[in-house]
Amino acid sequence: MPAATRSSFDISPLRPYPHRMPDLKLQVLAVAGSPRQNSVTRIAINHLAEKFSASDCDVDILDLQAEALPLYSPDTAYSAPGFKALQARIDRADVLLLGTPDYHGSISSTLKNFLDHFWHEFAGKLFVPIVASHEKGLTVIDQLRTVARQCYAWTLPYGVSFADSDIKDGQIISDVFRKRLEMMYHDTLVYGRLLAGQRRADLAGTEPGFMAKHRKS
Repeated sequence: MPAATRSSFDISPLRPYPHRMPDLKLQVLAVAGSPRQNSVTRIAINHLAEKFSASDCDVDILDLQAEALPLYSPDTAYSAPGFKALQARIDRADVLLLGTPDYHGSISSTLKNFLDHFWHEFAGKLFVPIVASHEKGLTVIDQLRTVARQCYAWTLPYGVSFADSDIKDGQIISDVFRKRLEMMYHDTLVYGRLLAGQRRADLAGTEPGFMAKHRKS
């Protein structure tokens, strides 16, 4: 059989693929998107945040109940007090752990309001959905995937959902839920580092990928 050849339509020179950095220090922004003071979503997010901190990741916890954002308005949001500081926190992040309760099959308004404030800051980053739900949270996870797609972000190929009964007295009591979080933690480390390394290489490079428009001139 003849050796495989490049397409005759491809006239660009072969270039080595940008080197990725799988062992880089991952920057994780853990977002608790529940308005409740005693929130099981917050417990799950904090549990994962502790695991990432123990793995030498830089972890920043954004609790939207404690750090409430004003209702998004394109006329005032970007000049509001505290916006630039929050924007800088998102810019630093490689991974966004997004925790939300399931409200009528949808994202909480608290988390949606946070997501509405930003878009290009999410490009090339990894969304990791965690949903408190009595109905598996599938529509909520799908909505977060839609947001990621529209903002040119990545998502894990699954999300983790759990019920109130999986947590008691501030502790995870379900072995099934704990194992799902362990899987999510592992996959986020692996794919988060790969994507973060490639994102940084793309921003520093000259290739015409989707991150090209985010390069600083």
